[in-house]
Amino acid sequence: MTKPSAARKPGFRCTDCGSLSLRWIGRCPECQAWGTVAEAGATPRRAVAPGPVTRAARPIGELDPDVARARPTGVAELDRVLGGGLVPGSVVLLAGEPGVGKSTLLLEVAHRFAARGGERALIVTGEESTAQVRLRAERTGSIHPGLFIAAENDLGALLTHVDEVHPGLLVVDSVQTISTEASDGAAGGVPQIRAVAAELIAVAKSRGIATVLVGHVTKDGAIAGPRVLEHLVDVVLHFEGDRHSSLRLVRATKNRYGAADEVGCFEMREDGIVGLADPSGLFLSDRTVAVSGTCVTVTLEGRRPLVTEIQALVNPAAGGGSPRRAVSDLDAARVAMLIAVISRHGDVRLAESEVYAATVGGIAAHEPAVDLAILLALYSAARDRPIPSSVCAIGEVSLSGDVRRVGGLDRRLAEAARLGFSTALVPGAHRGEPVSPASSQGIRTVPVATLQDSIAAAANLSSRAAEDRRPVLRPLRSGS
Repeated sequence: MTKPSAARKPGFRCTDCGSLSLRWIGRCPECQAWGTVAEAGATPRRAVAPGPVTRAARPIGELDPDVARARPTGVAELDRVLGGGLVPGSVVLLAGEPGVGKSTLLLEVAHRFAARGGERALIVTGEESTAQVRLRAERTGSIHPGLFIAAENDLGALLTHVDEVHPGLLVVDSVQTISTEASDGAAGGVPQIRAVAAELIAVAKSRGIATVLVGHVTKDGAIAGPRVLEHLVDVVLHFEGDRHSSLRLVRATKNRYGAADEVGCFEMREDGIVGLADPSGLFLSDRTVAVSGTCVTVTLEGRRPLVTEIQALVNPAAGGGSPRRAVSDLDAARVAMLIAVISRHGDVRLAESEVYAATVGGIAAHEPAVDLAILLALYSAARDRPIPSSVCAIGEVSLSGDVRRVGGLDRRLAEAARLGFSTALVPGAHRGEPVSPASSQGIRTVPVATLQDSIAAAANLSSRAAEDRRPVLRPLRSGS
């Protein structure tokens, strides 16, 4: 009697994401969709035999590294994030919220790529008509004979355009709008996104075409579609920005050709999007006289230091009930913790006061290194004692009131000194060694070990004292 093979067991497949399971379940464990698991029939297991290879293996020293050299796009801030530019055959996934400026940025990139000469650029849009893209290109000055535009939603038609144009750069806007008959489901579904992305990646690798895929995001900010999409591509970029601010940030969360902690800064204008090589001035108020409730710090966005102004307002609560706490572009939970710290260790009672805290210019400051600046801004607002405009504060503050060291202090101090700040309150045990009051990077450092030391140092620094130099505070741009 022949024993039945265990490899012939029927399986069940999710119609949304394609994941397999041995038994029926009501909710797919991968995509969390209900009622999408159906019987897929027998799944026979077959042995894999050795087959022909596409290219023989060679010693690593004999390979030509110039094939994978990055080519600059012409957009310096994007090249900074990519690690020098686009690599032929690489696939980049650019994701961001609707209206943040993804299409505008990539139109500028494609225009610069075509204007460089030698190779063409092709943009295939599935969300707009070619006339709409033409109007945007006219507004931003991105018209060039080497830039081709096509509007398609079918993968086969897209590949036909690639065969006819022979581009060196391909932009697909967006991958969720392209579908193929080789896969089930509607456009934008998980099986369609997986099939379309796999085919586009294969074409990019085989023909050496630098490809940029635009991706949608969910309400939670995650990239829409299967998680495997982020694993298949070479670079994953997130385009961030507030609709009420002109500032835009491009962050790399994955990069096979460079650092994954770089950040590019852009400014959205009426005539397009431009890179900001020196954005620190956007995050400082246009003020020459110190006022209470403000303190400047230096944050690190990736490896880039940005001088940021923290503002706080403390006002007596009107009526009964709990006083209001409002935070903008700061970590609300961390600000609440710091309010408790300054009440306990700084002798600043805020239990019956309304507290408001924010940054200038729309920059998000969530790292612990801004703790000291937030506390000094709260102290300044509560005591109505302005902190000198030439002073900045850098440091993390613990629940016990100790000022802890932070990373990248040398880069932070160098940026503050470049913008004209003369004094910096810093942790007293940076790198495990005591910091003495000395000149560092052209700026005088004042080491502080506790919150009490910080408040005492800030109180001793008079805004009316003669300063060696004043901070170079540039005016905010319109819309910032």
